[in-house]
Amino acid sequence: MTTTQTIPKLLSFDDYINDYPEDGKQYQLIEGKLVEMMRPIGKHEEIGGFIALELGLEIRRLQLPYFIPNTAAIKAKRANTGYIPDLIILDRENLVNDPYWEKASSISLGTSAKLVIEIVSSNWRDDYLKKFDDYEALGIEEYWIIDYLAKGAARYIGTPKEPTISIYQLIDGEYYPSLFKGENCLISRVFPELVLTANQVFQASS
Repeated sequence: MTTTQTIPKLLSFDDYINDYPEDGKQYQLIEGKLVEMMRPIGKHEEIGGFIALELGLEIRRLQLPYFIPNTAAIKAKRANTGYIPDLIILDRENLVNDPYWEKASSISLGTSAKLVIEIVSSNWRDDYLKKFDDYEALGIEEYWIIDYLAKGAARYIGTPKEPTISIYQLIDGEYYPSLFKGENCLISRVFPELVLTANQVFQASS
């Protein structure tokens, strides 16, 4: 007697946005499979709320054509993959060209986003490797990794390992990093007038 094993169907990004589970949980699409996002701990949420407020104030102060959505997915160029970042700054002027925005509050063009931020949790390799590669390939202008627990490998955050904010800026299609620790003031091409230290972000207090 032989048995036939059914191979699960891989989901496309369109499947992901059209049939998103309505169970109150958040999912990302990784190579065709739904992956439940871990519930973040308090400090993770505190830092996310703080940086969203600070950048939101900067957008308003400078009257920039940007906004921060409550939730938005990013369609990677890699097949059947989509992420929900911790924070994303979208460009109103370029969103009109993105076929996924109006129908699914998602983006597929690098020009739709000015900045993506990931706050490192237990799966730090995803932020430093997979998401790094995918955001770079998509052409997103700036990518921040906020590693407040210094979980990343020393080759990414240096030695001794300590809380680090890595800001990657896209130059000729490649990301180039700058690392910020302690009382280092962040340097952002998207927000060139931002006055904020790494410690202020880690402490979620200005």
